[in-house]
Amino acid sequence: MKFIDFPLLVTERLILRKLEESDWESISYLRSDKIVNQFVKRANADTNKKALDFIKNTNLKITKDLLIYWSISFRNDQKMIGSICLWNFSKDNKTAEIGYDLGPKFQNKGIMNEAMIKVLDFGFQILSLDKIEAFTHKKNENSKSLLIKNNFRLNQKRLDQDNLENMIFEINRPAANIMYNK
Repeated sequence: MKFIDFPLLVTERLILRKLEESDWESISYLRSDKIVNQFVKRANADTNKKALDFIKNTNLKITKDLLIYWSISFRNDQKMIGSICLWNFSKDNKTAEIGYDLGPKFQNKGIMNEAMIKVLDFGFQILSLDKIEAFTHKKNENSKSLLIKNNFRLNQKRLDQDNLENMIFEINRPAANIMYNK
């Protein structure tokens, strides 16, 4: 998973780019806003220091091949509006978990769907993953809908031992002739 350069991904409307220190305000917002975090249990970044520490730690984990974390922005505006990542890789690097968040004013506009399609393609085509998992809160209807739209299937046999309120969705590497939802 070693990359010479960070894997910049571009879609019709979006750029999925490396997280920068200049994103600290967006990180602080995304990791502290009550609406964004209503279904997520995670440490907040409600101060400049916490946000900068998160960015530093995230970029360190990228260099150690523990995750790939993209800042989502529009092609015509580099301001971070959300994030999407592949992380929690299996020991054999064949399975990873996808995670994502998006500012509320950008939700329900197809932005995360567009980003997810690109990241799924990257995960399966470039990283050669066999499976991608998503853990989402059972009451997070937007997230469940996004996952189902992108051909994830609920695995009813698995429980998230760290958060029993979560459901676990999975998608296996598609056959060469099957595309994700467009």
